[in-house]
Amino acid sequence: MTTLLLLIFGIGYTAIAFENNIKINKTATALITGVLCWVAYISFVGDKTAVNLSLIEHLGDISSILFFLLGAMTIIELVDAHDGFDIITDYITQTNKRSLIWIIGFITFFLSSILDNLTTTIVMIALLRKLIRNKEDRLLFVGIVIIAANAGGAWTPIGDVTTTMLWIGGQISTVNIMYKLILPSLACLIIPLAAVSFQLHGKVERIIPTKNSSTYILSKMKQRIILGLGLLILVLVPVFKTYTHLPPFMGMMFGLGVLWVVTEIMHGSGELENKKHLTLANALHRIDISSILFFLGILMAIAALQTSGILTFLASWLAKTIGNQSIIVIIIGLVSSIIDNVPLVAATQGMYSLSQYPMNDFLWEFLAFCAGTGGSILIIGSAAGVAAMGMEKINFFWYVKKISWLALLGYFAGAIIYIVQEYYFF
Repeated sequence: MTTLLLLIFGIGYTAIAFENNIKINKTATALITGVLCWVAYISFVGDKTAVNLSLIEHLGDISSILFFLLGAMTIIELVDAHDGFDIITDYITQTNKRSLIWIIGFITFFLSSILDNLTTTIVMIALLRKLIRNKEDRLLFVGIVIIAANAGGAWTPIGDVTTTMLWIGGQISTVNIMYKLILPSLACLIIPLAAVSFQLHGKVERIIPTKNSSTYILSKMKQRIILGLGLLILVLVPVFKTYTHLPPFMGMMFGLGVLWVVTEIMHGSGELENKKHLTLANALHRIDISSILFFLGILMAIAALQTSGILTFLASWLAKTIGNQSIIVIIIGLVSSIIDNVPLVAATQGMYSLSQYPMNDFLWEFLAFCAGTGGSILIIGSAAGVAAMGMEKINFFWYVKKISWLALLGYFAGAIIYIVQEYYFF
């Protein structure tokens, strides 16, 4: 059984990694892999009812993550439809390359901590296309955006899918993860920014904006209302969880409903065709459902490995072979530059129990940092990198040459700072 499960998972993951070569969408591969893992598992177990109960239990945990992402992605799409992010663009007037890359880096870092690294990367690339005409200059800025988005997403429970998984799973708490990871995450950004600054000279060539040809022009007030309300909803989700003790996706769904009502009232008097693109219903049509289904497939596959006991065995093997917890987590972070960090974190959650490693343990906090930021080392290692690769047609080896060493410097700088502060200051 173990060999068959690992074979199915290995083939499926290889197909996902070489998606562009085999011309098969990774979501389709992930869904097939997830189902086949459970088919293989139940085929070797006598108690079919127990397997089904275990599957339903895992599905509940997975669904809470998927609905959270669904709500967050819809809110971001609605803000974007109202040109809310243009408000940020209007305030960026700097053209000096060195100054601008620090501005872009910190905007991305803090925006990612409120939104998520994938959404922030998409927003910032759209912003950079308006700010920088030269392709080569823009790509270097995009590389920093990937590093900043992953670093910014690591220190808050809503900034990265993996951190959200740990938060929902009860391994980390909101205040503690922000308190412990803010300095390591900042180091993960500042060190690459300082290093890349020596390469930059002169000014960027700005792009002259074109006028909006839409027949339905939004006022600045409406843009600010939707942007402010959307960001406020995302920020208040952890507060909702703290006071109601309900799962985070409940707070996200509540906020989505509130935003829906506000937009319906705001555009109630407009003509249907003119306001159609501003409705939340239309935003639901534009969100990337394939990404959500990809997470479903891969998390279901990981759940099968967990239920079968394979991950528990792997945890024991790592503990006996390596022993040092810090080294184990650092290795997991480095591996996340090759393998998506979502299944890696899901696997680690399955390997270690909360009874052995309670909430806010060193293991979970360090894992949140390493898995979140290690994906920046290679462009295929994070959702932010994959999105940037697709949007800007970035060459894999260009990224390795220009950006990977910067990300590696930031990764180890942040890891060292976390270990030092954990052992000597907390």
